Amino acid sequence: MSPEQLIVREQTRRHFFSNAGLSIGSIGLASLLAEGNLGAAENADRSTNPLAPQDPHFAPKAKRVIYLFMAGGPSQLELFDYKPKLQEMDGQVIPESYVEGKNFAFLKKDAQLLGTKRKFHKRGDSGQEMSELLPHLGELADKIAIIRSMKTEVFNHGPAKLFMNTGFQRFGRPSMGAWVTYGIGSESNDLPGFVVMHSGPRGPRGGTPLWGSGFLPSTYQGVPFLNGADPILNLARPDGIGQQGQANFVETVKDLNNARLEQVGDPEIATRIATYEMAYRMQSSAPELMDLSKENQETLDMYGIGDTAKPSFGRNCLLARRLVERGTRFVQLYHTDWDHHGNAGTNLNEALDARCEEVDQPAAALIKDLEARGLLEDTIVVWGGEFGRTPQGEPRDMLGRDHHIESFSMWMCGGGVKGGVTIGETDDLGYYSVTDPVHVHDLQATILHLLGLDHERLTYRFQSRDFRLTDIGGKLIKQLLA
Repeated sequence: MSPEQLIVREQTRRHFFSNAGLSIGSIGLASLLAEGNLGAAENADRSTNPLAPQDPHFAPKAKRVIYLFMAGGPSQLELFDYKPKLQEMDGQVIPESYVEGKNFAFLKKDAQLLGTKRKFHKRGDSGQEMSELLPHLGELADKIAIIRSMKTEVFNHGPAKLFMNTGFQRFGRPSMGAWVTYGIGSESNDLPGFVVMHSGPRGPRGGTPLWGSGFLPSTYQGVPFLNGADPILNLARPDGIGQQGQANFVETVKDLNNARLEQVGDPEIATRIATYEMAYRMQSSAPELMDLSKENQETLDMYGIGDTAKPSFGRNCLLARRLVERGTRFVQLYHTDWDHHGNAGTNLNEALDARCEEVDQPAAALIKDLEARGLLEDTIVVWGGEFGRTPQGEPRDMLGRDHHIESFSMWMCGGGVKGGVTIGETDDLGYYSVTDPVHVHDLQATILHLLGLDHERLTYRFQSRDFRLTDIGGKLIKQLLA
């Protein structure tokens, strides 16, 4: 192959347009600038800091979000939605009218109904009905809003998690955290605007696209924090490199990137600049964040943290509070193993007991801690999974439930959320949402609204179309607004 042919082969589309002088390349760049598709063109601050705070569309009730994602699909029928009729019909085959035309991941349509073994109690002055499995959250019943009528469209884990997080069941769309930081930036100068942490035996099905930036500039994607003193790989200064030497290197790379940014206007270059600078600052801020030694024993006990270095949902909840204190805009905690089909280790007995014990006290502690520090009033806390569980059981000797998209439960509290209310109602068997159904896009629209963002105006032009988190749906859950 000749040198000329090699040059042609290595020439990418981006390089072609950037080097096209005053011809088609300039036309394409002018078009992007006119469409508002380059962050540097929209806001002067974003040309040097893509995560600079931005004004919302209207006065917000909240400034930040902590999303507690229970990966696998918690059983609403064991936690938030008690059904006396289901108890009466335990062991009977579900009526054909309920399952006609329906698809399930594993169940047959003649599966028997399964009542719960869990006791429910009315909690707080509001009388919210909650399971005995959540005693600590039950103490805060008057502060949380329970949505019993959630509805989604996707019944397999990976696509359903994508739908809940990105508004679409296939990867490639921006996550909610990415949309939020794109819309209003971050208030932290030395920590990421969107942070993701995991607890449980594995990461969530779906992986990095769940917190990805999709077609938005990659600066808005979630940054996974690992457990331990070094939360981000390759963050520490290399051996043999001094602080001044590294500072000189970072400054030189910044100058080179700025020159290239001025030449081609590619927003990914602005992302690269911001990432290098953030990484440099995080060499001191990240270890300080992860060091819980300055937290008093009362706080650690409240979260149920024994060994401060041991990974746990409680430790991640405390870190979430520390992150939002330092200005991080969106924190998402994934806790796995809620997929209770009834196999060994995934039943609605010991396995569900263990999951609830792992999250109940820390989630309640997070709410109390935020409130004590004056942060709850402008922090949204969300709890839930990608779907719910069926009123029918898996084979009787297994004590489990299949995936269910027609109705499930979530709860919210904090910034702009009305506490002590139950939104929506399911039928006598807990199968369908019959009063005030809440679609996933409605939940997403409402979270954005509380942050001062109109979900129909928060758009990004990609491939000649304006995209948004809520796709072509979404309406406000007005009963939830304080």
